[in-house]
Order: sequence, then C-alpha cells, then structure tokens
Amino acid sequence: MLRLFVCCCLLVAAGLPSVAAEKPNIVFIFADDQCFDTINALGNHEIETPNLDKLARRGTTFTHAYNMGSWSGAVCVASRTMLNSGRFVWNANAIHNTSRVEQAEGRWWSEHMKKAGYRTYMTGKWHCKADANKSFDVARDIRPGMPNQTPAGYNRPLAPGKDKWSPSDPKFEGFWKGGTHWSEVVANHSADYLSDAKDRDEPFFMYLAFNAPHDPRQSPAEYVAKYPLESIALPANFLSIYPYAEPMGAGKQLRDEKLAPFPRTPHSVKVHRQEYYAIITHMDEMIGRILDSIQATGKADNTWIFFTADHGLAVGQHGLLGKQNLYDHSVRVPFLVVGPKVQGGKKIDEPIYLQDVMPTSLELAGVEKPDHVEFNSLLPVLAGGESPYKQIYGAYLQKQRSIRTDQYKLIAYPEAKVLRLYDVQKDPLEMQDLAADQSMEAVKSELFADLQQLQIKMNDKLDLSALAPAVVPTLGN
Repeated sequence: MLRLFVCCCLLVAAGLPSVAAEKPNIVFIFADDQCFDTINALGNHEIETPNLDKLARRGTTFTHAYNMGSWSGAVCVASRTMLNSGRFVWNANAIHNTSRVEQAEGRWWSEHMKKAGYRTYMTGKWHCKADANKSFDVARDIRPGMPNQTPAGYNRPLAPGKDKWSPSDPKFEGFWKGGTHWSEVVANHSADYLSDAKDRDEPFFMYLAFNAPHDPRQSPAEYVAKYPLESIALPANFLSIYPYAEPMGAGKQLRDEKLAPFPRTPHSVKVHRQEYYAIITHMDEMIGRILDSIQATGKADNTWIFFTADHGLAVGQHGLLGKQNLYDHSVRVPFLVVGPKVQGGKKIDEPIYLQDVMPTSLELAGVEKPDHVEFNSLLPVLAGGESPYKQIYGAYLQKQRSIRTDQYKLIAYPEAKVLRLYDVQKDPLEMQDLAADQSMEAVKSELFADLQQLQIKMNDKLDLSALAPAVVPTLGN
C-alpha cells in the first residue's frame, strides 16, 4: 500500500493520472523482430516511419528497452510468455508448457484486464501456449510464429541479378497467404474492434500484434522501391563471419542465419536491409490506420497507446542475421508511450524491459500487482523516477549470458570459454572488445561478479565459474 501511495503522489506531481481516475483504454501495438534503431524520428534517417514518428512526437520514448532473453531459438516465444505471464525469463520458462493453466487460474495478462472490467480484443501473432480465443473476449486471425518461408527464401541473394525470390510476389506466400497482406489484416481487424469499442461503456484493452517485420520480409513493390540498394548503407559493424557464432548457438545450422549466404557479403546484407526497411514502412502505414481509428472512437483523450517489439534483429550486424545473440541490435527494442498527460517528444534513457508494459497496464487498470509478476510498472519512471533496474540481464539458451550497465556490457560465451567487454557509451555499436585490455580487468571482474548475482535473482542455473576473471573486483567497494 505504501508503494501505491508513493506512486500516486509521483503521478499527481508529474501531472499524470492516478489509478483512482476513470479507467483508461489501452491499445498495445506489438511488432516482431523490430530493432530499436528503425524509426526515423529516433535517429535512423534511412527509413520512412511517419506514423511511428508521430507517436514519438506525441509521447515519451524509452530509449533503452530490452528483451531479457530466451530459452529457445524462437526468441519470440520466450518474449511473449514473459510478456503475458509477467515472469522473468527462467521462471517464464518453467510455466511455458502450462500456459493454459496460467490462463485458467487468471494469471494471464488479458485475464487480469477482464477482471478489471475491460473488454479485450486480440489479433495477429500470439505464439503462446494458451488459447487466445479464451484469453480475449474477441480474437481474430490468430497467427503462428511466422508466415511460411519457401526454399527460395534462404541463402540469398548470392549475387546481383541472381535472386529467384521476390518480396512482392504472392506466389511465395508468406505474408501474402490468404490473399491480403497480414499487416493489412491486423489494421482491418483493429479498425473493426475500435468501431465496436466506441459504442460500449466498458474500457477496452487491445493486443494488436503484427508478424512484421519478421521474415519473409514481404511488402508491396512500391515500398521496396522506396529503398534503392544504392541508398542502403552497410552497417558499420558489418562482419562477414562472427568468430563465435557456432559455440554461441547462432551458427550455420540456425534457421535465421540461413537466410543469407556464408560468408556474408555487402550485397546480401544490403538486400536484406532493403526488405527489412520496406516491410517496416508498410507496417508503419497500417499503424497509421490504427491511430486514425483510435481518433474516430472519440475516446482518444482517455486512451494509452504502447508500441514496442518482442526483440530486435541483426540483419547483417556482427555477421549475424537473426536475434539469437545479446548485442543491442537484437535485444534492444523501440518503446513508445502515448497517454493522457504523457509528455510529448520526451526521451527517457533509464533502462527497462519491454515486458514492463504488462504491469504498467495493470496499474492503469487499477489492478494491484500480483505476487507472480516480476516486471515493474513504468508509471513511476514516466513521472520522473528512476528505473528499478540498475543492470540489464541477458540470456540465450545455455550458451550466452550478459550484463549491461549504463557504460559497459559484458557478454559470456561458456562453450567458447570467452568473455567480451564493450564500453557502450564510447562504442554503442559494440565493435571494440576490451576483454583483453589489462586496464579493464577490474571492470570486467566486477561485472562478472554482478552477473553471477543477477543469475541468482533470475533463477538461472548456468555455471559460469570457469570463466571467472582472475582479478578480484575492487570498483565500487
């Protein structure tokens, strides 16, 4: 109760609504595989995202939002299970196969919203082991993890003029399967849902989940044409091969990594980035339709909009294509918040996890945080408070671990018996490994010790002791 009182005081002081106010509507817009650095207004001027730009201007951006990791090569499964259960990664893993029990017991995100009096809607990618049709009052076109790929979509392009696959040809199915691009289906259902909700008295909660920009990265030809190859820059941290790809679990047999040829070539990476930008711009137009539909309800002034993604994607950075790594391009995501009295054009650099959106919405709905929910409401941070996370934890299978502070990131590869250290303030693209620098031994040792402490908090059983640096931590003592 004391925390609730303190939070309410912070919200009032910041001009934000308290949980005692009329329950707001909540619209959650979720992308799949969208890296944090893919919004024009936030610094990437190669890409066109006019509607996400509007959201960034209207609301507040959390610039350092992360996915915690995954127990599976399908990182989206772990991300979405954490999101809907509220549990940290290894505790979410423990209930992954009993998601239907979580739902039946009322511990699922949408079940909490229902009990708070919300009419709940869902469309698009689900990828949780729970019945979306039972989780939500209204659900349509519940999609699998990804649209189908075809053999022609892998190991491409080999050279200019030798690509048999096209992002705009419906014969390759994928997003075109069913006759209407899946992003357009999400926008269509969203407009229908909002038309229904505008005439109802109860508040609405909408979970609108795009499969875009996951591969196969398909969009109409006019969107691909916006990005001629000569305008696509090769990432500064491009590598032809990542030296630890195999022992870290992101090698040549991983599905995501098979999309482009080995070794990576500048041409292949530019083509994949061209298609990545095109499908994001197409999705952005669908988001614009959703925003227009929210305005048409007449309830926009009492509606919170959250936009984020389940994780990022490498698309050629560090010699990687997928998200099965702990570099920022793959664990860091966009996170935009628009709501009553939320400051427009503001950026918050405090670190958060994307799954914090779940307890944030519960607090807005007047739901006391359940005991099993480990993520945290962002309302105190929006009101000017500090993040509850001083360090960001990362994990992938039993093959990678990381810890990130505001200045450093330490990555551990236990099978390779390797530590990598980056000064992310000076080197945000994580290109200069400082692990062998003798002057950084104390920093490395302290981060390693802190990572082991985070493992205890996260219920992480992986033994990293064989990687322990020889230097005893001295900083901060």
